[in-house]
Amino acid sequence: MRVEVYFDILCPWCYIGKRRLATALAGRDDVDLVWRSMELDPDGSPTAGPTAAEVIAQYQSGPEQAAARVRQIQSLGEAEGVRLDLHKARPVNSFDAHRLVHLGAAHGRADEVLERLLHGYHTEGLDIAAPEVLEKLGVEAGLDPVAVRRVVEGTEFTEHVRADERRAVEAGVRGVPSLVVDGGVPASAVQSPEALARLLTPRSRG
Repeated sequence: MRVEVYFDILCPWCYIGKRRLATALAGRDDVDLVWRSMELDPDGSPTAGPTAAEVIAQYQSGPEQAAARVRQIQSLGEAEGVRLDLHKARPVNSFDAHRLVHLGAAHGRADEVLERLLHGYHTEGLDIAAPEVLEKLGVEAGLDPVAVRRVVEGTEFTEHVRADERRAVEAGVRGVPSLVVDGGVPASAVQSPEALARLLTPRSRG
């Protein structure tokens, strides 16, 4: 079974979904899991601006609603063992971080690189657009320092990210995190582990 998951490091739901998917896939050895890049804001600034909580507030009807939404997201993260510091994380352009995940995939460490980036951004509030931060996180995720520096300082894996984003359009993916099972219809990856486990069985897919 091939499971493609479209993600962006900036999305707290992607961190939650990643943990839920891991629970759903526990003990499975018949799944080829592929992480696919999909930028939430391709035109995002490489310079950090407002916090994630402040960005969320822009889409709420008032301060109380914004605070409740932040608490909801953080609570769901805590239930999955993830601390989402939305008052520390500051959205930036995630393109280079996506390229780093593709470097990880080339060496069989996409999951480890993505996990380190998600934790660095959402929990530690690190600037994942900063070259020195990407170098640090890539090495900590087990990648070769020379290879990491080459990617961070160059344009390697640019086409891989663009190809994933074209693939998302062709597959009908509208948001992240979304998963596509064996080329089927996109589904939300933020469902409960139980719902994901049902989705990822041949019987449930008809």
